[in-house]
Parts: sequence; C-alpha cells; structure tokens
Amino acid sequence: MTYVPKGSAAEGPYALELDPKRSGLVYSALRVIDIEPGATHSFATGESEWIVLPLTGGCTVHAEGEIIELLGRESVFSGVSDFAYVPRDAHIQIASGAGGRFALAGAKCERRLPARYGSAPEVSVESRGSGTCSREVRNFASADAFECDRLIAVEVITPGGNWSSYPPHKHDEHRPGVEAELEEIYYFEIEATGEGREGFGYQRVFPSRPGGTDVLAEVRTGDAVLVPDGWHGPSIAQPGHSMYYLNVMAGPGEEREWRICFHPDHTEGYR
Repeated sequence: MTYVPKGSAAEGPYALELDPKRSGLVYSALRVIDIEPGATHSFATGESEWIVLPLTGGCTVHAEGEIIELLGRESVFSGVSDFAYVPRDAHIQIASGAGGRFALAGAKCERRLPARYGSAPEVSVESRGSGTCSREVRNFASADAFECDRLIAVEVITPGGNWSSYPPHKHDEHRPGVEAELEEIYYFEIEATGEGREGFGYQRVFPSRPGGTDVLAEVRTGDAVLVPDGWHGPSIAQPGHSMYYLNVMAGPGEEREWRICFHPDHTEGYR
C-alpha cells in the first residue's frame, strides 16, 4: 500500500488510519478523525508519541491530568493552528464543542516526554523555493522547532499551478551528517473553488534502489501517499486550487534530525 485513496484506510472512528500494523511502515503513523459537535474521542497512545493537530475546528485535549485548549482554525488554508503533544503510554480524550476534523500524527518512540501545548504564533513559517516552485512550509514540529522523541511533522501549502517537494529528494539511508533514514506519510487536502468545485494534484515517488517504491498518484482531499523509501517529488497542485499536505516522518536513527539528499539530475536553481 503506497497510494491510499480517501476511505480505503478508514477504520472504526477514523476516516484514515495509517498505523504500522496496517501501513507496513515501522515508525510513522497518521490518523484523521471527524468529531461531531459536542462529541468526544478517546484513545490510548501505546508505544507512540502523538500530536493532535486541528485541520478544521478546535478542541480540548485531556492528557496526563493536563487540559490543553486548542483554538484550531477554519481550514488548513486559513493559516497555522495550535496543537497538543501527548506522550506514549497515556490515555487521551479529545472533546470538541463545535466539532471538527483532527489529525493525529504519531511516531513509535522510546522516551516519554510530558504533554505540552504548541502555540500557533510560535510556529515558524518559511517560504521555500522560487517562481513556480515556491511554497509555504509550516514547521510546527520540525526537528529543530519542537521537542519530540522521534516524530517530525510539518505542513506545506503549494499555490495552484506550482510544484513543491522539488527537487526530488530522499531520506532512506543512514549516512551521518548527510542523510537521515526517515519514513514519511503525505496527507492531502485540495482547496475547492468559490463555486465548490473540488481540485486535485499529483504526487510522484520513484525508486532510489532496485525494487524501490514507484508511484504516480492523482491525489484529492483525504488521500494519502506513503514513502517508505525512494525519491519523492514533485507534488503538483492543479492551477486554481492550492494544495495542502501534512508530512509525518520518523525513523530508527539515534538523533532526531531531518537530513535529505537531492536528486543530482534536478537540483539546478530549484531548492
């Protein structure tokens, strides 16, 4: 399973559940849940640390005796959101008075860190690339922005007609100081037009080794693409429809770091 169409990995209350037991990944996990107004959702974190990230709406997270209020946002296209980090070996409850959609980004980990609040104003937002390869990167849980044990997670907004995750790059080998071994999950939402017309995009993953991951997928809101290995990129947004994706990464390295290798045939002037 590499391309995951919307609904194909639904399980129980989750619209999307990509845990290692189902996805084939070892470290990275992602769940997406819609919570009705006034409803709650409870789950055990198990061997993984998690970030509760509002995609639409806000919520209250009860974790380890802490009550974390998340204001959330109207949509992933309206700006950054606050978020909550919750540790492994804990019981969590999410309550939403007005309802909403929430991502649970997870990673199998060893250390048990405290539950914490992540503030939206403190999220570093950077412009990456230029011209038709420009995009906005929201580094809410990048390796150097927010402490986790294994989990790395960022959001990317690609304007309609642009390419992102470009040049193609990889992080499937442990090469100290050069490249970190990280699995990755892409979760997509595509901005609809004012008339409500749905958009689409494309995601490419191609082999970095014989028999490696090879997929070209047309992606729409609610779809996901798994990157256990391989060169990945570009991510292409349909003209007139901005593309959002949530990246969830984790790996076996002793250091939590994001080190990537660009494809040598596609680097000139596009980083």
